[in-house]
Order: sequence, then structure tokens, then C-alpha cells
Amino acid sequence: MPRLKKILESHNNKLHVKKDDTVIVISGKDKGKKGRVIAAYPRENRVLVEGVNMVKKHQKPNQLNPQGGIIEKEAPIHVSNVMHVDPKSGKVTRIGYKVLDNGKKVRVAKRSGEVID
Repeated sequence: MPRLKKILESHNNKLHVKKDDTVIVISGKDKGKKGRVIAAYPRENRVLVEGVNMVKKHQKPNQLNPQGGIIEKEAPIHVSNVMHVDPKSGKVTRIGYKVLDNGKKVRVAKRSGEVID
């Protein structure tokens, strides 16, 4: 069985980050950088963070870019390498869940208790 297929079948693919969350990279070449999550890929356990893990891509000329050439774009990083930013203090925090009085389940920052959603 291919390795990726094993990973996809064997894991609970629930991510602690969603699109438009603000995160800080906690390990790797971009450690310490802060950015917004552009996209989340739960099947691969990866996220795309704005301005982080920039790679150079050789682009053929097309209608959007008639010149072609080398462009820089973000590449996905593993979700274990990012942590949420506390909206109150601006430091890294873990995420918890809380049920409000109206029955709605929301994400809260463990550091400050601030609602993230």
C-alpha cells in the first residue's frame, strides 16, 4: 500500500487550525514567522500559511503570466509546526473548546480564555 494512502486512512484528520486563523511557525526554517492560514488540507495534515515556506516555481508562459519565468509562492507545511496566536496577548496558545449558553460550540484560547471563532 502506498505510504500516503496509509497515512490518509490511519489518522483522524481533524486540524486545530482553520482558514483565516493567525498562527506562528514554531519549528523549521521559518520559525518565529507569523501569518494567516490561506488554506487547510486535513487529508495531508498540512496548512498553507501566508508568507511562510516560500518556494521558487518555474512557470511556463500562460494567459495570466505571459512572460513566464520563476515565481515565488507558498508551499504547505505540516500542521504540527504551527500554533495559534492568542488574540489578547499575541503569544502562542493552545486551543480548547467551550459550549456557550445558547448551545453553540466555540474555540477558545487556553492562555486567555478569549473566543477565537
